[in-house]
Amino acid sequence: MFTIVNDAAQAYKEVIPTDRWHEPYMPLAELTEEIAAGVKFWGYVENDRLVGVMGMQPVKDVTLIRHAYVTTAMRNHGFGGKLLSHLLERIEGEILVGTWQAARWAVSFYQKHGFQLVDEAEKNRLLATYWEIPQRQIETSVVLVYNRPRSLSGKV
Repeated sequence: MFTIVNDAAQAYKEVIPTDRWHEPYMPLAELTEEIAAGVKFWGYVENDRLVGVMGMQPVKDVTLIRHAYVTTAMRNHGFGGKLLSHLLERIEGEILVGTWQAARWAVSFYQKHGFQLVDEAEKNRLLATYWEIPQRQIETSVVLVYNRPRSLSGKV
């Protein structure tokens, strides 16, 4: 997982604010802390190789999608979407994801899968309520909320 996260995070290197970038992007100790804090990871295996990881973390009354990464060589093959669909099927209630505002590909990925950006005031409230991140990261991030598709069957 450590290798995949840090390989995939290279996409952020020249995109996010330089004061938020560091090598490695996620040190092993930080990954271990995230797991200890309740982030449960799933992986996508292709040809007996782990090519992507994505986590979810229940926090208070919501579930956060956390640390979604597909290795650089395997990007744009649908693995991230498959991982996200797998997690969405397992989560009840409100689902949030935070990402870097400058990472337009990440924002587009989530929007393509049914997430909607929240406005600036709501973003600030949500980040302060459900994440433990520095103010600088709050300033440079966005939050998206999942809009569940309406079922075609059942009661109206």
